[in-house]
Amino acid sequence: MKIAVMNFSGNVGKSTIAKHLLLPRIANAEFVTVESINADEGDGEAIRGKEFGELQERLMVIDAAVIDVGSSNVEDFVKLMRRYRGSHEDVDLFVVPAVKEHKQIKDTISTIDSLVNMGVEARKIRVVFNMLEPEESIEDLFAPLFAFQKQKKSFVIDPKAVIHFSELYQRLRARNVTIEELLADETDYKAKLKEAKSADEKADLASLISMKRLAASARANLDHVFSSITR
Repeated sequence: MKIAVMNFSGNVGKSTIAKHLLLPRIANAEFVTVESINADEGDGEAIRGKEFGELQERLMVIDAAVIDVGSSNVEDFVKLMRRYRGSHEDVDLFVVPAVKEHKQIKDTISTIDSLVNMGVEARKIRVVFNMLEPEESIEDLFAPLFAFQKQKKSFVIDPKAVIHFSELYQRLRARNVTIEELLADETDYKAKLKEAKSADEKADLASLISMKRLAASARANLDHVFSSITR
């Protein structure tokens, strides 16, 4: 499976969705970032929008990939996909993250429109709602998006595809660790906490215990979202 994550807006959690939702759940997937500004050095392979020709040739010959399209390159990415007519067929799903801010909702709709205009089928465009509290009403917060889908029926929208807000994701970034790595760590941090001498060591160990607890909940949430967008 090859999935591209994109939105004209920044700050919608594209990298979180690519790295924590998709990459761990797609066997043997290559991780490719399409970003020329603030690309994370050493984290995947950075590729500029102008190198799209090389990217689409790679996608033809590999079985699985997660493509994280940075907001600074989405416009170029879309233009180049139009130039290489039919290249969108090399991608199985386009995941469009959505957050509740008004500007980002407008940009989400624009992103979907751009995909539709280049010929992407409705079944291949999936919205993932991001950074929301469990008690928030998806239909109310994203009323313009639901109205757009009802009118156009040009993409798939599932109110259950919701990634809940968690401070975990920021803490994972600070420690440069993934949810899977954190949960696979069998270190008995409670025992180490009892043996710790300094306040700093105790605080660090307590933070790791807290993160592992958050990670268990986050993984269950992400499993549910992945199932929703790939069925």
